[in-house]
Amino acid sequence: MTLLDRLNRELDARLAKADAELAAHYPGERGVRQPVHTLYVPADKFGAHTVESFGREALAVLDECADALSADDDVRERVRAKLAAEPIEDLRIDFEDGYGIRSDEEEDQAVRDAARSLRSGARPPFYGIRVKAFEAATRARGLRTLDLFLAEIGDVGGGFVVTIPKVTSVDQVEAMAFACARLEHEYGAGRLRFELQVETPQAIVGADGSVLLARMVHASEGRCAGLHYGTYDYSAACGIAAAYQSMEHPVADHAKAVMQAVAAGTGVVVSDGSTNMLPVGDHAEQAWRVHARLVRRSLERGFYQGWARHPARLPSRYLATYAFFRQGLTTAAERARAYVYGERTAYLDEPATAAALAGFLLRGVECGATDEAELGIDRSVLHRLARREGGLPWR
Repeated sequence: MTLLDRLNRELDARLAKADAELAAHYPGERGVRQPVHTLYVPADKFGAHTVESFGREALAVLDECADALSADDDVRERVRAKLAAEPIEDLRIDFEDGYGIRSDEEEDQAVRDAARSLRSGARPPFYGIRVKAFEAATRARGLRTLDLFLAEIGDVGGGFVVTIPKVTSVDQVEAMAFACARLEHEYGAGRLRFELQVETPQAIVGADGSVLLARMVHASEGRCAGLHYGTYDYSAACGIAAAYQSMEHPVADHAKAVMQAVAAGTGVVVSDGSTNMLPVGDHAEQAWRVHARLVRRSLERGFYQGWARHPARLPSRYLATYAFFRQGLTTAAERARAYVYGERTAYLDEPATAAALAGFLLRGVECGATDEAELGIDRSVLHRLARREGGLPWR
């Protein structure tokens, strides 16, 4: 055995623990589609036909919205097809702020009704419930809602997620992971995953000066599926006046940059927040323009998902998203093909940029902004290039 052989063995032994921890904490992308939006519906307003009715409402204002945003015909027709076939990508039945405080009897009945409606009506590819926070005052009610929902609906399937609002401590995340394990065993509901809503400054910077959010993600036992920014709770907690609370306020950008860094490499997805300017009445066009601009801003900064509470938000979300992906389609596809097939290009791409190109193209296909035939490259190749298969990059 040479000196180099011995040194390699010694280094492997010395770094074995660090290698294992890196693989456990940063496994990379989960290789699954991320929805471009989450639509919150108050539990008492949700029924078996909510998905279809919201789709019809969105279609009814699509052309007006598209005119306001000067959308081209191709984008407009693709969004029309999307709203007809899959208007809601991710549904969240809300038992928290959008629902309010009710008697236990009333909320219990709303939980059972929501679960039955989901069983009998159209179910989006991604769905879930938002329960009340795991703070002392609301913890028992939040857990009771989740328990009743699982008891009523049975196996929730792979697209289900529980939203935990206003998380303030690592202990709350550990408690949620513990509760999920117990509920899985009781109901055979499949693996339960949850997302954390970042609505408090404590989640970003803890009392000890550490980034509590990073500790929260890694304390979730692999159950944390996403981090969702809460625009108004967070900015209010930072003392921002109501007129200036926004997805683009500096405090929002700081919090989301931390969320993005925390989630990188973990398989946890990040979602931007919402805007409270409703697209109704005389203010509809202004609201659509503001929303579309904010959606575009988020996309350019790497936040591919956002959330809303009103069906008239769906057209502006899809129009802005589809325009983003279609405007970058030709260049991204040409660069990806050149990288894979060795063609000449004006760009000096490397594994990192190739992964970003492939991820961009896959997201465009998955949301319906484009289709595989337009790319000129097989989707399986893009998956490997984007490092969605847990292996090495293309080269």
